[in-house]
Amino acid sequence: MALDAYQKDIPAVDAKFEAQKIAFGPLVFQAVRALRDLGILRAVLDSGDRGLTREEAAEQTGVSPYGAGVLLEIALGLGVVKSAGGEERFVLGKTGWFLLEDKMTAVNFDFVNDICYQGAFALTESVKTGKPLGLKSFGSQWQTIYQALSSLPGGAKKSWFAFDHFYSDMAFPDALPIVFRPPGPHRLLDIGGNTAKWAVECCRRDPQVQVTVADLPGQTAAAEQNAAAAGFGDRISVYPCDVLDPGTVLPGADTVWMSQFLDCFALEDITVILKKVAAAIEPGTPVYVLEPLWDKQRFEAAAFSLQATSLYFTCMANGKSKMYRSGELCRAVEAAGFILKDQWHKLGSHWYSLLCFVLRT
Repeated sequence: MALDAYQKDIPAVDAKFEAQKIAFGPLVFQAVRALRDLGILRAVLDSGDRGLTREEAAEQTGVSPYGAGVLLEIALGLGVVKSAGGEERFVLGKTGWFLLEDKMTAVNFDFVNDICYQGAFALTESVKTGKPLGLKSFGSQWQTIYQALSSLPGGAKKSWFAFDHFYSDMAFPDALPIVFRPPGPHRLLDIGGNTAKWAVECCRRDPQVQVTVADLPGQTAAAEQNAAAAGFGDRISVYPCDVLDPGTVLPGADTVWMSQFLDCFALEDITVILKKVAAAIEPGTPVYVLEPLWDKQRFEAAAFSLQATSLYFTCMANGKSKMYRSGELCRAVEAAGFILKDQWHKLGSHWYSLLCFVLRT
């Protein structure tokens, strides 16, 4: 994606319309959720080119004609549905199709609704304080959302992990052959390994590799269970720790892996973490960083999704991290004594970037 796309503006009449979409954004979001969850959008899709009237939509979904009407009219204003002609009939628009059928849109939508929506009201104060004050919507006992993951309500937990895994997992098939180029890893340290998905994929690819998953205790407990369930309990070990704790010393390895991990930290904390990595490895040890960098995306929609995800970090996750540009992330790693040795972009369907760092000699 060319960054000069951000230098262009739109005509004033279009800009005013976009401003109204933002002004009514919270209501619009919940209206679309109601259209989806009540089955109205699906009914419109199933009606094909003929379309539905509000009365027909109401009859098919059990919603009152009034309720179906107000929802369909705002959907018409958004382009989610289109008019079928002179009659008051509605057909599905392309935007409506993506809301129903596109997996990325569904993952993003559920994540925003179940994790971010209520807490977003605290965004302004989160920006002022550098603390994720929106997290209080789930309780006041946690400092970051990572401490809360194991205690989130079922629906919220499901949406969080679906969002977390949807993007990075799709890059794994492209990343594995790179990481396992000869001579390949023998002792791989997966920092921020979460539920051990990458560790399991490594063990499936190489029957000799040993993987250590380092993460918070709640995550390593899940990782240990998942490793055992996959049949790799003897080759995947866990290392419960808080990487930012001054007393944390990371275990040694001949390969280090961090997938969608560093975006969970402020730039200065990334440098602190990489200094701990540097202390645990030998010169020449590859340190792989898999991240979705917003300035390396093909489409503006993808870059926008990443820019919006930064707001989740601000008000819900930790108050001070974000989805990074390539340059700022590399500088934070290099400040810990590393140099960028190799880089691969456009991995997976969501254009992840795989960066390989080694210690500066």
